Amino acid sequence: MNKDQVKGAATQVKGKVNEVVGHATGDKKQELKGDVQQAVGGAQRKLGDVKEAVKEQTKKPR
Repeated sequence: MNKDQVKGAATQVKGKVNEVVGHATGDKKQELKGDVQQAVGGAQRKLGDVKEAVKEQTKKPR
């Protein structure tokens, strides 16, 4: 696991919390912020996944 994967997961969790709180309180702005955070976190995790895949490919002897 690399830092992008960890940060992405953390951002997704924060986003989910914001979404749920926004939904519970009727705050559409906070709910939207949570949705955006989740999307950003997901993208960052995927970036981390790609970096890990590249790292693994470069380790293998040819």
